[in-house]
Amino acid sequence: MAAFPGQAAAQQADAVTTSEVGGVTLYSNWNIVQNVTKSPVHKTLIKAISAAGLVDELSASGPFTLFAPTDKAFAAIPKMTGWLMTPANSATLAEVLKFHVVPGRLSASDLYKKIKAGGGTAVLTTIAGEDLKLTEVQGNIRIEGTQGSVGFITGNDVEQANGMIHVINGVLMPTLG
Repeated sequence: MAAFPGQAAAQQADAVTTSEVGGVTLYSNWNIVQNVTKSPVHKTLIKAISAAGLVDELSASGPFTLFAPTDKAFAAIPKMTGWLMTPANSATLAEVLKFHVVPGRLSASDLYKKIKAGGGTAVLTTIAGEDLKLTEVQGNIRIEGTQGSVGFITGNDVEQANGMIHVINGVLMPTLG
């Protein structure tokens, strides 16, 4: 796999926080792409980011909040994942991935507050221009896309230099067409 910008950046001890995802330490002074590249549970996601041509966009200053589907989430929809990863479908793949990104640095606490303020539902507009619906189900944050797609946050508040990652167990689908 090709190296991503700044991947070999030296780790700074001052003000750097770490999070563990899949048994690997991720660093708050790395950007979203650098950390997703290192995550052992996001191999499909990083391949998709590269195939969709979104490396530079998700390496930019942001801030962004990424709802990052795991490899298991992509494996649960094998036909769709295979179709999206075909080079001819890279524009559609980019739409799907952008549907997992919202502007700003939103912590789980911020998300719970938005859900509460919305009377049990929060609506976030993605960088794709479509809305995600968030609700709380038995203390967990549920995220709904379109076409019945849904995911729950299974790992939260993975801080990045350019935003926040929340690990999710589903692939969210935008309106395609």
